[in-house]
This record gives sequence, C-alpha cells and structure tokens, in this order.
Amino acid sequence: MRYEKGRKAATKERILDVASRRFRAEGVAAVGLTGIMSEAGLTNGGFYSHFESKEDLVRETLVSALDGRELSLRSLGQTEDALEQAVRGYLNAEHRDSPGLGCPSAALLAEIGRQPEKTRQAYTARLNVLIDLIADKLPNPDSTGSRATATAMFGLMVGTLQLARAVSEPKSSDAILEAGVQGALILAKAPPR
Repeated sequence: MRYEKGRKAATKERILDVASRRFRAEGVAAVGLTGIMSEAGLTNGGFYSHFESKEDLVRETLVSALDGRELSLRSLGQTEDALEQAVRGYLNAEHRDSPGLGCPSAALLAEIGRQPEKTRQAYTARLNVLIDLIADKLPNPDSTGSRATATAMFGLMVGTLQLARAVSEPKSSDAILEAGVQGALILAKAPPR
C-alpha cells in the first residue's frame, strides 16, 4: 500500500508534538512510548519506523522545543525593549501554568542532566544559541562579560520559573515571577566586569 508523499514526516511530527508536550508536562521518566503512540493515534509498532529509541525521541523533542525558543527570541528583533519582552515573555503566569508547552529547560533540566552524552551534547548546542541570542540583546552585547551575564540571566529565569511552579500559593508564585523579572533586568543593566 502506497501512502501520499509527506505522510511519514507528518506522522513523525505528530509523535514529536505529543512526546514533547507530555515530557515537559510529566517528565521523561514518567512517560512511556505506549502512551505517546496511543495519544498520537498510532500503534506501538510504528514507533521504530520513526525513531531508534526513546533516547532518540527525547533528543529530537528537546532540539525541536529549543528551536522554538530560539525562534521566539529571534522574532523580538533588536528593539530597545526586546530584552525586557523576552524576560517578561518567559516569566509570566501563562508560561508557569503551561509546562507542557513551555521551555524544556525549566521543565526537564534535572532529567536532561541524566540523559546520555549525545542528548546532552544536543541540548548544550541549542542552549549556547539561546545564550548568544540573549547576550546580543544586552545593552553592551560586544563586551567581554555579555555572555556570562546572559548565562546568569537564563539560569535565573529557569530557576525562577521552577520555583514559581513549585509553590502552592498563587500570590506567592506571582511574586516569585515578578522578583525574577526584576532580578534578570538588574543583571542585564549591570556594568560588565
């Protein structure tokens, strides 16, 4: 039986979408291939025609999700308020309340650190792109400390989002988000060392 052109790619994309959302919402270890394939409307047997292993799927979902974060940062351009838009776009209630659609770093950082080397290398490469994009939006992007500042900002933002998701009181969670915004913006404006 012949299938229309592009069907295999569309099916793989459907699997990636389901897996990416579920991994970020529930964690890699908690999500099985059977559940992913079922939600994608496919049988378990079809998985291996698209991916070699669950590790391969995890790696591809991370890369895809981080590519989405990159596109989001690039879309802000180089306007004067682009950095504040990026920070506020990351540290907000909508992002906090939608981990399945949000940043894989905030959702999966501890699990990424336990992944095989090949997956961690793919994550590192995409993370470096994000750090460079943040550095480019700093007031002094060409300074020697801009990359270090961008790294600190991203770490602060990821940690802030994780804290905001962990607390049980909405008012406290909102305050954590705003404190993270202010902290990231203070870092951005600090003179480079």
